[in-house]
Amino acid sequence: MKHLAQITLAAAIAAASMAGAFAGAQAATADPKPPISVKIIGFNDYHGNLQSPGTFGVNTTVPSALRPPVGGAEFMAAHVALMKAGNKNNVVVGAGDFIGATPLISALFYDEPSVETLNRIGLEFNAVGNHEFDKGKDELKRLQNGGCKVTGGLPDPNSCKGFGSSAPGMFDGARYKWLSANVVETATGRTLLPAYGVKTFDGVRVAFIGMTLQATPTIVTPTGVAGLEFRNEAQTVNLLVPRLRALGIEAIVVLVHQGGFQAGSGNANGINGCLSDLKNADGSDSDIRKLVAGLDNAVDLVISGHTHAAYNCSVSTVDVTGAANSGVAVSTPRPTGLPNKAGRLVPVTSSSAFGRVLTEVDVSIDPVTRDIVAVSAANRLVDRTNPAAVAWVAANPQVGNIVASYNTAVSPLASAVIGTITAGMSNTAGSNGEQPAGDLIADAQLQATQPAGVGGAVLAFMNPGGVRSPGIVNPAAVPTYPYDFTYGNAFTVQPFGNSLVTMTLTAQQIKNLLEQQFVGCLGQGTQRVLQISNGLSYSWSAAAPACSKVSSLSFTATDLTVNPPVTTAPPEIIVDAAGVVVNPAKSYRVTVNNFLATGGDGFTVLLGGTNVLGGAQDIDALVAYMAGFKAPLAAYDPSASVLNKPRILRLP
Repeated sequence: MKHLAQITLAAAIAAASMAGAFAGAQAATADPKPPISVKIIGFNDYHGNLQSPGTFGVNTTVPSALRPPVGGAEFMAAHVALMKAGNKNNVVVGAGDFIGATPLISALFYDEPSVETLNRIGLEFNAVGNHEFDKGKDELKRLQNGGCKVTGGLPDPNSCKGFGSSAPGMFDGARYKWLSANVVETATGRTLLPAYGVKTFDGVRVAFIGMTLQATPTIVTPTGVAGLEFRNEAQTVNLLVPRLRALGIEAIVVLVHQGGFQAGSGNANGINGCLSDLKNADGSDSDIRKLVAGLDNAVDLVISGHTHAAYNCSVSTVDVTGAANSGVAVSTPRPTGLPNKAGRLVPVTSSSAFGRVLTEVDVSIDPVTRDIVAVSAANRLVDRTNPAAVAWVAANPQVGNIVASYNTAVSPLASAVIGTITAGMSNTAGSNGEQPAGDLIADAQLQATQPAGVGGAVLAFMNPGGVRSPGIVNPAAVPTYPYDFTYGNAFTVQPFGNSLVTMTLTAQQIKNLLEQQFVGCLGQGTQRVLQISNGLSYSWSAAAPACSKVSSLSFTATDLTVNPPVTTAPPEIIVDAAGVVVNPAKSYRVTVNNFLATGGDGFTVLLGGTNVLGGAQDIDALVAYMAGFKAPLAAYDPSASVLNKPRILRLP
C-alpha cells in the first residue's frame, strides 16, 4: 500500500482506488492476477466483559433511550462469525488489555473465563497490554499455556472450572497467541512472548506485530514487571521490518496497546471519526500519533487500543470545515490517517472497549508484490438486537452457555448486598482532582488500618486510576436511590485485588508525595491527583511551578472505626499557606495499596517509607467499611458534613 496516495473506507471509494492502484501493475504483467481480499476483524480492551456493559450509540448525540444494548461474549462471537462469512480469508486480532481489571464473573476465576470466551470468539493474535501484567509474567504465561492456578501449594478451587475448556476441572489456555515484540526478559535478552504472528492467505503471508506500550512499568505494580525491559515501540517495529522482508513478507500490520482520543470529543464525532487526526486538545501529538510518526514505511495498518476510545483514521467522513461526522460519506472525502516516518498516511483504528465495538477492515493484497494496496475500515457496534446475530447464537449456543455457567457460579457472591448508598459517586474527578468514589475508598482503607495491631494508620491515599468506572453507583440505565450496593458492584470499582500497605512517612515525605502528583516533579510525567482520607485537606495551585504547588496541608486526626466518625485531636498544620513544611521530621502512619507502595504511577516517594506492614485486600476493606451503612443502619450519604468534602482545593 506504500505507493497509494488514497486510503479508503467506503466500498465504492475502495473499488475506485484499487482500480487506479493496479492499473500500472496490470499493464506490465502478461497474466495479471486479481488482488487477494482479506478481512481483518479487530478489537481492544475486552477486560473480561463476558456480559453486556450496557448501551452504546454510534455517537453521543444519539438519545440514551435509542442506544442499543451492545456487547457480551456470545454476541461478539455472533458478529465475528457474520463478518467472517463474507470472506474465507479472515483473521481476528486484538490490541491488548483482554484480561485484568475485569468484572467479578471473570476475575473471581483468575480470568480463565476471559480466555475461554476469546477462544470461542475466534481471536488469533493479541498484543499484550499493560493489564496483562497485573498478576505478573508467570500468570500471563499460565493463561497462554493452560493449567490450573495453584495457591499455597494447592489447586485453587476457583480455577479450572472448565466451562469453556475441553472438560470440567481443566483450563486449556489460550488458543490465540499473545504477542509482544518490545518486552524483553533481562535475564535472557529474549522476548517474553513471540514478537509477531504470521497468517497466510492464498499463498501470501501477512505479519502481525504485537506491541505493549513502553510506559507499562509506570502504570502496573512494579513486581508484575520485574525482570522485564519495555523497549521503544516504533524502534522495535522498525528493527523487525528487515527480518520480515527476508522471509518474503511485505504486508505488515501492527497491533499496539497505545492510543489517543478524538481531540477531546469522546464519542461525539462518531465511532468512525478521526477528529483533528487524534491530536490532543492543546494541539500536541497524542501518544499514538507520536508512535506512528516513528514507524517504518513498510507498516500498512495500525490497530490500537488502551484509551478505550473509538476512532477510525482511514478516510474522513467530515468535510474540510470539520463538520461533525454524520456517518455518511460526503462526495469528496479527504484521505486521512496518521503520518509515518516518511510522511505517508497510515490507517489507524480503535474500537472503544468492553466488546462494544468491532473494527471490520477489508484489505487488498497485490499477489505479485505481496503488499497491502488498499484498506477499507469501519467500526461497527456489537448490537445485541441484530436479528442475524441472535439467529447465529441460537444455532451455536456454546458461548452463551459458557457465560451462563460462570454467571451461575459467581452469582451468590456477586449479588450479596454490602451496604446502601443514598446517591451515586462516580470515578470522574472534578477540576480539583477529587473523585466522589475516591473519597469513600480512601476512607475505607484508612478504617481498615487504623487499629494499632493492623497498622495504626492516621491517613490514607488512593491512586485515581485504581478507582474504576462507573464508580460507586447504581449501574442501571435509569438509576434510582437509595441503592443496595452489591459485592459485584464493589468489585467492578476495585477489581485489582491489591493489598493494603501501611508505612511511616515524615511530614516532608508527605509534602513531596503530594508534589509528585504533578508533571515535572520528581520524575512525574502525568498528572495524577491522589484521593485522600477524611481528616486531610490541602490546596494546590495550577499556575505554580513543579514541586511548589502544594500549600495549606492540614490534618485532623479522625477515628473512622466508629460511625459517624469522630475527631480525636485538634487540627494541625503540616504545610503552611506559603508551602513550607512546619515540622519536616514529624512522622505519620500512612496507608496506600501495594501498587502505590512499590512506586506505581511514578510515586517513588513511597519507596522511602519505613516500618512497612502489609494488610488486607482493598476489596475486603471496602466491604467492611460499607457494612456500617447496611440495613438496619443508615445508608451512606456522600453529602454528609462529617465527610469533610471537598478535601482538595484547586487554586489558580
